Amino acid sequence: MRRVILIVTDSLGVGEAPDAAAYTDAGADTLLHAAEGTPGFAMPELAALGMGNITGAAQGKFRIPQDQVIGSFGRMQEMSRGKDTITGHWEIAGIETLTPFKTYPDGFPKEFIRKFEEAIGCEVLGNYPASGTVIIEDLGPEHEATGKPIVYTSADSVFQIAANTDVIPLERLYEICKIAREMLVGDWACGRVIARPYVKDENGKRTRTSDRHDYAVSPPQETLLDKVSGAGQTVWAVGKINDIFNGQGITKSVHTTGNMDGVDKTLEAMKEDFGGLIFTNLVDFDSLYGHRRDPEGYGRAIMDFDRRLPEIKAAMHDEDILIITADHGNDPIHHGFDHTREYVPVLLYGAPIAAGVDLGTRHAFADCGQTIAEYLGVPATAEGESFLLEVLK
Repeated sequence: MRRVILIVTDSLGVGEAPDAAAYTDAGADTLLHAAEGTPGFAMPELAALGMGNITGAAQGKFRIPQDQVIGSFGRMQEMSRGKDTITGHWEIAGIETLTPFKTYPDGFPKEFIRKFEEAIGCEVLGNYPASGTVIIEDLGPEHEATGKPIVYTSADSVFQIAANTDVIPLERLYEICKIAREMLVGDWACGRVIARPYVKDENGKRTRTSDRHDYAVSPPQETLLDKVSGAGQTVWAVGKINDIFNGQGITKSVHTTGNMDGVDKTLEAMKEDFGGLIFTNLVDFDSLYGHRRDPEGYGRAIMDFDRRLPEIKAAMHDEDILIITADHGNDPIHHGFDHTREYVPVLLYGAPIAAGVDLGTRHAFADCGQTIAEYLGVPATAEGESFLLEVLK
């Protein structure tokens, strides 16, 4: 019974894409700068799969002899317009986004905010681009005194709502987000509404919780997930995958609290007997370290994941294929606090996969999804060119 375990190491780019300058991302290199910023950095398991042998990855610092590489490897260039989570994941699953999701660099229109306040029955604070950890410190005291939710955005197409759950209970925060989701269409279109709950301890420290929830638009057409589930196979979503695809094409989903919980939940799914796809997002690389411009934290997160790879490999069945990739970059030393336009890695491993195959540069993330569709024997996705025959033994 064939399965693919597809793990998105959220934002782990491997160097600036050819059009990076158009996104103000010239020089971005997430893997390199995370590695350079982390004392004692090492990733032996990822290196064995070929991460260091990818063209240009980390300037070749982790390259090993080709005959020692146990997986197939390459890098993928994004064909879609944009560098956000939805665009990247949707392209992996076979959709090219020609029109970028609308962004709000000056905050959301006053008319929208007024109507939103009417809909939820109270005023809001903020409404400007900001780091989530910074804005809850800046506006947290006023929010906690008045009960007004904090709204903010970023360079991505997102409407984020932060609240202390002692002030606005979690279910009410979710309700407010659902109201925003229904309103952010048409002229006010927005890719995602994100609930950003936080707590404050006895020392006054504010910390975001793992109860984040994303409310995304639905994909405009069938994706790889629809192809797999439509063929009667399982699509097991781990982490925020269910949110990104708005549940479309997913047969089972589980929430995660971070990278290591994501690995745990992936291993739990691998114990089950089914054919199809396990689709995992490991969010901490992006949310905790990339956006917060913490290269050492990012590097340590890579090493933590690297240490878990032997467990994943040991849990694989004879016909399982493991694919590790990313959805964009988020260089932890780059300017600002947003994603970076980069190549992403694609690493493949498993009994059916040939060792040491260099796929070079693929010109669409969708090649990954098309390869999965072919391996699972389901209808082709709308975009992408399969490289399955290049990597099979």
